[in-house]
Amino acid sequence: MLNVMRHKMSSDEWYRNTEWNEQIAEQFEVKLKRARQKAQYLRIQASSLARSEPRVSLELLDRYFDLGDEFDHAQGYVDRATAYRSLGKLKEAVKAYEHALRREAEFPNLQTQAYLELPFLIATTPIPERFDQALTLLDQFRDRPRFPVESFRWNAAYALILEAQSQARDAAPYAQAALEAAAKETSEFRYHQSLGLVGRCYRELVQELERIAHAA
Repeated sequence: MLNVMRHKMSSDEWYRNTEWNEQIAEQFEVKLKRARQKAQYLRIQASSLARSEPRVSLELLDRYFDLGDEFDHAQGYVDRATAYRSLGKLKEAVKAYEHALRREAEFPNLQTQAYLELPFLIATTPIPERFDQALTLLDQFRDRPRFPVESFRWNAAYALILEAQSQARDAAPYAQAALEAAAKETSEFRYHQSLGLVGRCYRELVQELERIAHAA
């Protein structure tokens, strides 16, 4: 019975493969050929592979954009940025995030994490020539972060940039705010209290923020 359920789930989620090989690709193409909303399935599958198979992801995204379905273009650009980052192509990733932000400006009801992903990338890489752009974005979307991890990344990016610009005293409060967000064990959502927590994936960054917070 359990194997049947697993098979059914796999069949239902044919467009969310996190691995890729010839057999999976063939099965995906068979399902895609029968699907009505091909653009949606191409983008979702590309998103699922953006970190593990970035080149495949980029190929799928090219096909997605070629279809001309404009509903989810902003997220498509974010997925493209994720794939480029996985390949170490940071300039291309930055451009993809910028495309996403321009798309959001045209269609503000469809929002992505580009407002935060781009300045966080700039701050943590770092990319000094884009520090002003990052700070402008952070200020523009100051009220957007909702989850602890979003608040953490927003404040961490601000702290890192100010510290790199020799503004240690101004950077310290942002570093402290990031640390407070990282320490939260529950989110503010009553029925999803574990959603959007920082977790343990930013250990080195937390250590750097602790140094900034106590350096001023």
